Amino acid sequence: MPYFKELNKTIEQIGYWADLRHEQEADIASILHRLNKELRRAKEKLMDTRPRKKIREREPNTLDAIRALRPEGPRKMWTKLKQQDLAKRLRGAWLGRAAGCTLGAPVESWSVEAMEGLAKRYGAAFPPEDFWPGHPSEHLDDLRYGISRTRDFLRGRIRAIPVDDDLAYTLLGLLILEEFGPDFSTENVATAWLKFLPGACSAEEVALENLRKGIPAQKAGVRNNPYQEWIGADIRSDPWAYAAPGWPEKAAEFAYRDAYLSHRYNGIYGAMFFAAAISAAFALDCPIEALEIGLTEIPAECRLAKDIRWTLDTTPELKDWRQARAAVDARFEGMHPVHANNNACLTVFGLYLGKRDFTKTIGTTVAMGLDNDCTAATAGSLLGAIIGAGNIPEHWWKPFRNTARSYLIGKDIFTNSDIVKRFLEAAKRTWSA
Repeated sequence: MPYFKELNKTIEQIGYWADLRHEQEADIASILHRLNKELRRAKEKLMDTRPRKKIREREPNTLDAIRALRPEGPRKMWTKLKQQDLAKRLRGAWLGRAAGCTLGAPVESWSVEAMEGLAKRYGAAFPPEDFWPGHPSEHLDDLRYGISRTRDFLRGRIRAIPVDDDLAYTLLGLLILEEFGPDFSTENVATAWLKFLPGACSAEEVALENLRKGIPAQKAGVRNNPYQEWIGADIRSDPWAYAAPGWPEKAAEFAYRDAYLSHRYNGIYGAMFFAAAISAAFALDCPIEALEIGLTEIPAECRLAKDIRWTLDTTPELKDWRQARAAVDARFEGMHPVHANNNACLTVFGLYLGKRDFTKTIGTTVAMGLDNDCTAATAGSLLGAIIGAGNIPEHWWKPFRNTARSYLIGKDIFTNSDIVKRFLEAAKRTWSA
């Protein structure tokens, strides 16, 4: 439920009353004109209102200021790029991300009860232990991003990694790295968006439209953008970790440059946190240790850091994933279901409860809900970087047939083996630079 329930209810009822009187041919033009004028004025005032001083001090938006508020951290895990097993880990990270996303996409944002009902209908385990075997028939032909149908995400029907924004941005990150190198800028990210993105959602949609209107990259993320702390930037964090394995500080810096195009405050920190954590995962055997290193690349007293520390402190008290979801609901009551912070906590819970078991990790993360294709993709990526592709059960990646589909303009088909090779080259380029 939203924070301001009465406000949302009033706005909804105003719309219904306007519809009714319009259908009855009543003269409501002057009323609606005044209403729109007042609403625009209220929106402008909200946009101009600044966060509280203590929030501004704890949550800066410049990279130097963010780094000044970090706790101590390793910054680099290695003195030089360790290539032994890196290709296997990169393959594990990419396929783990793809598997988690593909599992979550058909039930994205579903309630726990609805997912349980779907599993029961098809006699499947819940939390899921394989891709969904079926879906309501009236939605089988629903398109995701104009390309992949719901049926393309289902067990026995998967012929490639289907299209999803969580994966498209990973591939877009690779293209940015290849074209502009490790010194890419936020302006370079903007250039790539204008070249490759046909459209976007929430914060990314606002930023993309701002860019198309000629607004500079440095301002595209704040102009008329109430979504700047939503999950969008952290679902774009993986390519920066893949290009800087074992170097969490650099991965977080890459993620910052990308995230600044569309996000601010905790929206940026979510991207930096997961980029650093996944980068560290390439050098570790424990997902929780990787998450703790991720915390060393964001301000110690920002809201996201406090929320992640709360999650890590709460995990020993949990009996199961249901308690985890209930704890998140209680802590974040009123927060939007695709916000960065609440979903980050579910990702952490999924990694803790999964205990290095890939199936249990992504299945549990999907079962907990909210933006669960995003959370499962991130959990699968981080764990995949730790255990490598050889320890991910075949049923999670073999149906992909070494192929990934994309909605990026002019880049609709990739091969998974080529993606891994290209990220390996990007990592070599980062470390040599």
